[in-house]
Amino acid sequence: MSGADVALLISTSYARAGDGSEAAGAFVSDLAHELAGLMPVRVVAPGRSEEISMHGLVEVWSFAAPDKPLSLLSPGDPRNWLSIVRTLRSLRRTVLAANGDGRIRHALAFWVLPSGWAARALKNRDGVPYSVWALGSDIWSLGRIPLIREFLGSVSRDANRAYADGMRLRQDAERITGRRFDFLPSTRKLDAVRSRPVSRAAPHRLLFLGRWHPNKGADLLMDALALLGDEDWARIGEVHVAGGGPLKDGIDRGVAALQAAGRPVRLSGYLDREQASRAFGEADRLLLPSRIESIPVVFSDAMKFALPVVSMPVGDLPTLIGEGTGWLARSVDADAFAEAIRVSLRSDHDEAALGAMNERFSIERIAQRIATND
Repeated sequence: MSGADVALLISTSYARAGDGSEAAGAFVSDLAHELAGLMPVRVVAPGRSEEISMHGLVEVWSFAAPDKPLSLLSPGDPRNWLSIVRTLRSLRRTVLAANGDGRIRHALAFWVLPSGWAARALKNRDGVPYSVWALGSDIWSLGRIPLIREFLGSVSRDANRAYADGMRLRQDAERITGRRFDFLPSTRKLDAVRSRPVSRAAPHRLLFLGRWHPNKGADLLMDALALLGDEDWARIGEVHVAGGGPLKDGIDRGVAALQAAGRPVRLSGYLDREQASRAFGEADRLLLPSRIESIPVVFSDAMKFALPVVSMPVGDLPTLIGEGTGWLARSVDADAFAEAIRVSLRSDHDEAALGAMNERFSIERIAQRIATND
């Protein structure tokens, strides 16, 4: 397309406020700003109404979305149908409007559905090529529903390039869609300055930062911490639990019970970028008790701070932990995670392995790859 010079990012999650509530949205936002240093960038993202605004150097075209994210609007509940239809119509309309001047060179959809669907509508109307970037929710959730799986495959096959933010996810995406996916991790930009080196001796400071959701294993974390004995807690300086989500009541109760037993547990809400950087810079272990995961953004955050990880054996984490970045539970349950925490409290970390892993999660390198359509 003559004169086309703008990269269009289409996303159902985009972090404007930086309050820490949207890990995937923070990645899209950071990537957009990194790309904006290389080329003009427009982003189509959810908002309260259809409007155009500037977010730094990034031109944001908002589509009208309900207060509840699309990911939480189940199509199985008829009460959500009207909201879903209205949101999808606004998304498609906004994507098409964003190329009203014909300057879009390429569209990149976060994630396959529904953003890839809207990108394909732009391709069908204006001939703009598009790429899709798959998350676990695309492949492991939507990919299980027969009719949606076929649609997901169709949107993926029509894309010029397809990426997946996990190694196992890439393989599953290829199996479901019948096309090649390239592994490209999602990450975000943080000011990785530690307040002190990771401690090589007890007591250690432990951090859980994420959504309080069953998939993220926040309930398993509470159960695992309750299983630790006095000898274990003698090796812990503090457990900092930060985040928010649907399991809030259970997390509040679990933390209160631990505190009543004299355990050094601190509770926070979502952390903004500066607060998150401070938390990573103070911690000695990151706790990842997820039941289902590809490569979470919080893992790449930890690598930026040379922070070792205690993880469940899910997704790509066994491979990544096996490269010397932390300790792996033997199974996905509270007993196994408690044992992995115990081992971490009595073990040293591999600083060289942590440093090498950080290079694989550089958002600058990812932006360069997207800009060159590699």
